[in-house]
This record gives sequence, C-alpha cells and structure tokens, in this order.
Amino acid sequence: MSHHDTGDESCLLEVRGLTKMFGELRANDGIDLEIRSSEIHALLGENGAGKSTLVKMLFGSLEPTAGQIFWKGKSVQITSPGQARALGIGMVFQHFSLFEALTVAENIALSMDQDVTIEGISERAAVLSHEYGLPLDPNAHVADLSVGERQRIEIVRTLLQNPELIILDEPTSVLTPQEADKLFETLEKIRSEGRSVLYISHRLEEVQRICDRATVLRHGKLTGDCDPRAETPASLARMMVGSDVKSVSNTGGKIGEKILLEANDLSAPARTPFAVALENINLSVRQGEIIGIAGVAGNGQSELFDVLSGEERIARDDGVKINGTPVGRMGISARRLLGAGFVPEERHGHAAVSEMTLSDNMVLARHRSDASAFLSGGPLKVIRHGAVLQASKRIIEEMDVRKSGEDPEASSLSGGNLQKFIVGRELDRQPTVLVVNQPTWGVDAGAASRIRQALIDLAEQGSAVVVISQDLDEIFEVATSIAVINEGALSAAEPATDMTLERIGLLMGGIHGEEPAREEAHAH
Repeated sequence: MSHHDTGDESCLLEVRGLTKMFGELRANDGIDLEIRSSEIHALLGENGAGKSTLVKMLFGSLEPTAGQIFWKGKSVQITSPGQARALGIGMVFQHFSLFEALTVAENIALSMDQDVTIEGISERAAVLSHEYGLPLDPNAHVADLSVGERQRIEIVRTLLQNPELIILDEPTSVLTPQEADKLFETLEKIRSEGRSVLYISHRLEEVQRICDRATVLRHGKLTGDCDPRAETPASLARMMVGSDVKSVSNTGGKIGEKILLEANDLSAPARTPFAVALENINLSVRQGEIIGIAGVAGNGQSELFDVLSGEERIARDDGVKINGTPVGRMGISARRLLGAGFVPEERHGHAAVSEMTLSDNMVLARHRSDASAFLSGGPLKVIRHGAVLQASKRIIEEMDVRKSGEDPEASSLSGGNLQKFIVGRELDRQPTVLVVNQPTWGVDAGAASRIRQALIDLAEQGSAVVVISQDLDEIFEVATSIAVINEGALSAAEPATDMTLERIGLLMGGIHGEEPAREEAHAH
C-alpha cells in the first residue's frame, strides 16, 4: 500500500502505522487496520496484546505516538472522545461509567453533548431500546439493575448519538449465555442498517459466530487478518498466542469421602450499600473435588470468597468448617494454619503489594502459616531470607514465572506472571483446601492453562478446591461439580458432566428449575 495522504474511500476507518509508546514499552507497534462499512470486525488478542490501547486512540482518549488515522478517506486527528463522537464513532466500555443512584434516563442525559430534557431522552431511549431488542425502563435506578441491563444502557446511550462505527470492548464478559445471544441479535441489526462494529474479544467461538473479519494482535503487533468463519478456534488461538496452547488434562481423580470444606446455612448481610448479602449458602467440598462456582459478575462472588477465607468473619462458628473444624469466627491466618490456602481476585494491593519484591510478598502472605520455615526463633523474630528466596525460586520455576532480575518488585511483572506467582505461592504449601476467585482473570492463554493444570493436579493429590470464576470455559475445563451464584444464593452443586451452558445460563438468571426435591434444604 502506498503511503499517500488519502485513505481508501470504501473504508469507513483506516489506521496506518499506528504506534503508542509508554516509556520504553511499545503497546502498539505500527498497526495497520481497516474497517469497512457495515461489517462486524473482530479485534482479537490476549489481555495485554494492545487491543484497549488501540481503541482508546480511535476514541480519542489516548494520543498516538506515531501513525495516521483516516475516517472515510480523510486523515484525522482524534484528540478527545467528544471529537470521536462528532465524527461518528461511539464506544461501549468494558467497565461501565454509570451513577448507581441515578435513573437510566439521567445517566444517559449526562453523556449527551447537547442540552436535552429528561422526558425527551426517556422517550427516545424507550423507542431505541424497543427497536433494538434491548429492554430498558428509563425510570429505573441503576443500582437495581443487573449487569446485563447496565450494559444495555451503555449501548442505547451510544446508539442515541447515531454513530456509524460502534466499538465494543469485551462486551460478553459480564453476560449470561442468553443475554449474549440477545446482544448478537442487536449487533446484526446494527450491521444491517449499514453501521459497522469493532468487536474486541478473546472468546473465539463468539467471534466465529458473529464477525465478518478479524484482526489479531500479539504483544502490540499485528499478527494477521482473517475470515474467522474459515478458521478453527485452534488456528485463531495460534495467531493470538504464537504457539499451540497446551491443553489441560483432567482425568478426574478419585473423589474421597472426607469433606474438607463446608458451609452450612451460611448467611451474611451486605457490608456496603452496593455489596450483595449472602443467603443460606450450603456447600461441601470433598477430597479430590473441584467445585466451580459460576455466575455473572456482582452476584456475591467476592462476598462468598471473603467469608470462606476469613477476611470477613461471621457470627456462627459452624457456618464454615475447614477439615471438620468450625472456623466462622477465625481470621485468615488461623484458617491457613489448618491447611487452607486462598487467592483473592485483585492481584495488586490485595494478593500482593506492588512496591514490594516477590520474596517480601511471600513473607507477608506466609509469615504466620510458615513461621517455622521463614522466621528464626527467639522473641525477636528474624526473617530467614535464604529460605524465603529458596521458596520464591521454587515457585518461579514450578509456575514458569517470567521476570526481570532475581527478586523483582511485584509491579514489574505482567498480570499473568504475577498471577502465576500468587497462585504458586499458595500451591507451594500443598494446602488441603484451596479457594480461588477468578484464577486467570486477565492472563494470557499460556499462563491460564498452567494455572488450571496446577489446580487440577492439587485436587488429584486429594485436596478440596473451590474455583469461583466468570469464565465458563474455565469452569468446564477444571471442575468436577458446578454450582451457580445468583444474587447471593448458591444453587446445589451438580456433576460437571450433567451441566450444560443453557442450564448454567438459566441458573445465572435466577431460574432454579422446577425440581421440588432441591428445595428441601430451604424448607425448614
């Protein structure tokens, strides 16, 4: 392609040589991309491949270091989201920017560039939401809405600006399978009107189902353009990862009789106005068992993790039992001493302190449970750095953690490598009970399969494992049984082999089946 000043007229949007540097890091490195009129174009790549950086430049919230953007054949500089919207580019972000205390219509009014009345907005939003099959009540308060409904607000808000290109960032990561189907119908309607969609995702089946073309990024560079329908999930994954991802082997070990982790009629009030109360949760996990807990974000996953780990204590001691011992009122360290391990969802600040080295983070996490190994005796404890470094090194090798330097600060590792270290730090203790929340959130496919395999291996050695995850593929890959959390209530765990996507979707939406036998537990 010759580099002259005019872009291709048939292209809605074209970028050439788009580069973005953050210090020394090339987040985007000479990207060429074109989006035609009325197409759904996938932007594929793992977390950290540079997808978000690219679309932020298209939407005017980041400035390119080099390269050009053409809109309908003319070279443009997009310096702000307002300017992007004026050109005809709309964006639905992965993390919604909604005010929970306001109504749907009020939230939409706040984002409009021109002065409009709330009544006018309500009417237009109601019409649009009807036309596009996105049911919304303009007068509902956002705090009362599900994540799927919140996403509809973002889409309607974007459609009200009448854009010609809509950018969607990982839109189905917060939806049930049924809500995702609904979204795909909406996108096809948008395309049929001659608009285009740039669809960011790492879910390959989805991309194959709805996208006309796909552009794949890896480490900030373009690795290819393809027709996703002509590819297989494996060939797309190769373009994303650069090598065949090791598949996880789950032979389904022996499940023992002994219950190692138990929650009995566990309830906990909501701690903040926006937290979820837990209601009568019953869960028992035996030796060798991996129970996967599925659910749409924000249904009580982190609250459940907090009460199982002891971060949040409960009034009844026997509400949670570890290896037969009632621990409801015990904190994290006491539960660890009973042989339990925990990996919370947030890596930075919760599972690790960013400014500290890996070995110091190790001491922070394990100074109580591994006092004999890591601290020398006497009333004034001294950290045995040799032992700590040795353990760190063992974990780094075991989990294939890529790092710069011998004992770097946690903040210098990529998300995937830090997550491998944090999971490895717990596995290294060979816990008899392990509870993990979103074990592979935001990590690349190679790291994800390493972490999943490690969880399966732990269960096969006779430990009880609970995996709370929004990634259904992950749950099907590792779990022996699956339960679904919905508005703070947990469905009965069922063998993974009996579970279908459709059944999980119904449970996520709160339809708990018409089987009265299941209800006996709640009858008292």
